[in-house]
Amino acid sequence: MNIYRSTLHTLHVPPHEFYDGALIPPYESAARADIIDAALLAAGYTDEHAIEPVSRAALERIHRPDYLDYLASIYPAWCAAGGAIEAVLPSTLAVRWMQHRSTNPLALAGYYTFDLSAPIVAGTWIASLDAASMAATAAHAALAGTLLSYARCRPPGHHAGSDMCGGYCYLNNAALAADILSQRGPVAVLDIDIHHGNGTQQIFADRADVLFVSLHGHPDVCYPYFMGFADEHGVAAGKGATLNIPLAFGCDDATYLRHIDVALAAIRAHGATALVLSAGFDTYAGDPLGGFALTSQCYTEIGSRCRALDIPIVVIQEGGYALTALGDNVVALLDGLTGRSR
Repeated sequence: MNIYRSTLHTLHVPPHEFYDGALIPPYESAARADIIDAALLAAGYTDEHAIEPVSRAALERIHRPDYLDYLASIYPAWCAAGGAIEAVLPSTLAVRWMQHRSTNPLALAGYYTFDLSAPIVAGTWIASLDAASMAATAAHAALAGTLLSYARCRPPGHHAGSDMCGGYCYLNNAALAADILSQRGPVAVLDIDIHHGNGTQQIFADRADVLFVSLHGHPDVCYPYFMGFADEHGVAAGKGATLNIPLAFGCDDATYLRHIDVALAAIRAHGATALVLSAGFDTYAGDPLGGFALTSQCYTEIGSRCRALDIPIVVIQEGGYALTALGDNVVALLDGLTGRSR
């Protein structure tokens, strides 16, 4: 198994996020990646590989050029315009019928952001490019014959749409990997984060070659609330290539695994030649941003069942905020994917 990670994620250290009416320290922290790295080392997952810089052309296949320009330039522009130097965080959001693009840097944040949990600091763009580079490198390795790769991406990416950031996400690492893999044939993205991968779904909504399957908390009660319902199946040429499986809070191992089997059956029916696994661990019992009741053993079983697809798999790190268990849960999934017993 190829491992892709680096220390550049430490450049992205937002001071706060706005959550349920309060300004709080962000749950998505640099400590998450450090905990995962330590667990990988302790478990013997040390086959690290070099990361190749992602190309602008590859990013423009899933993100709009103006959005990429925004991410690359907004922090210095924001500060020069008088914004707080701690972080870029909008005060006005261009939702629904307010869709004109302002030229004011202090307003642009509200045009390219859909919530208040994706602050941008001086190092966010570099860290996001690094995470995207991990995903792209892993995908190219799969095209070259590598059967399993793990990209320890931070920031995560599955909430980032073609032209919007949110939910701790700026560049969509999973969508990038899937788009690269689609050069070889049909691809599936399986999102197991408790929060629906709204950005990934939006990016591939009209494409038939990439199947997006997501198991997540029901949008009536779980972020991002406004997407991820079971009646969303894709649009235009992509109709039928989206499968959402919303689940009630309290979901346990047995219930979750029954629905994983439904997801895997759809992936087989799609004829996927590769799988991108958007691996969030906020489904774990007791996760502060969760609501499910999965155990570490469940992640091993998920990995084992995915391995039975017998196709190349690229694992992209997404959420997971129960810090004391996060590293063990990542290892548990990788154990299932590799068939390793302990």
